[in-house]
Amino acid sequence: MNAMMSFSEVGGMPVKKNPRGLVLAYLQANDENFDLARRYVSDEMEFTGVLTSRQGADAVFADLERIRLKYDIKKVFVDANDVCVFYDLTLSGVTVLTCGWYKVEDGRICSLKVVFDPRPVLAVKAV
Repeated sequence: MNAMMSFSEVGGMPVKKNPRGLVLAYLQANDENFDLARRYVSDEMEFTGVLTSRQGADAVFADLERIRLKYDIKKVFVDANDVCVFYDLTLSGVTVLTCGWYKVEDGRICSLKVVFDPRPVLAVKAV
């Protein structure tokens, strides 16, 4: 599937009824348009990552707007409302293979858990 498809519809199905399409639309918007990306997440979104955790969409987006991540999607797996995405993520000028586990409830992303090896990122920050 092409992540560049319409934000309102993916594969003929409205994004809010399609967890895979919702997450891919979020990732594309998060790369370009934070106001649009914010519409795909719940106000109570929880983020758990290797280097930090955040509670609430406002806190999550404050970080996202500051660090401006770039995603190169490699593979997407779906199990009901759980979407797992493997992508190369560019952070602090370093690209790392990352896995994001997105949980979708009521047509919005309610949680994101991210796993990656932080050593390359920490090495750049130590310099």
